[in-house]
Amino acid sequence: MDLDRRRLIARHALEVLAREGARGLTHRAVDEAAGLPTGSTSYYHRTRAALLEACLDDLVRQDEADIAATAPLLRAGDEASLAAVLAEVLHRWATTDRTRQLGRYELFLEAVRRPDLARALHQGGAAVRRAVAEVLSDLGAPEPRQRADWLVAAMEGVLLERVAGARSTDPVDRDTFEDVARWLARAALAP
Repeated sequence: MDLDRRRLIARHALEVLAREGARGLTHRAVDEAAGLPTGSTSYYHRTRAALLEACLDDLVRQDEADIAATAPLLRAGDEASLAAVLAEVLHRWATTDRTRQLGRYELFLEAVRRPDLARALHQGGAAVRRAVAEVLSDLGAPEPRQRADWLVAAMEGVLLERVAGARSTDPVDRDTFEDVARWLARAALAP
């Protein structure tokens, strides 16, 4: 039960962070968002720093689940299958998982001022990049670790532009992401 409650709190904390920003992330706001009695969040995460770490843990857990779900689709694939998966992920993250991305960007900004959070964020990002490098290696990409770094960075840029950047109010359609994904897949796998 404790693990379920901790995960519930972490998920709602990430959503509050995305919706209200860093200043709005309070124990009380998370209690309300999760439908829990007042004081529940502070019982599990005493400090604001602990609450931010819970947000980060939830973010990394969701990212790892996404990679685990998509990796099998890619292992026996090619450039076209990589592009299809990238387009699907970009579209989903910019639409149905938009809140998670906003929470990610809030964590990035918090990490600029909090070295402990920056270290944890770096470790989570490194795990994601390793998993992407494995996929690229299986697909025959040269220098898969370097290509994974650039692929993840490019995807982050595309998402930032569409979720919180200059084009965040533009309609989001799958066709746009399919074009970008084909370009990214071609670049990631180019000899």
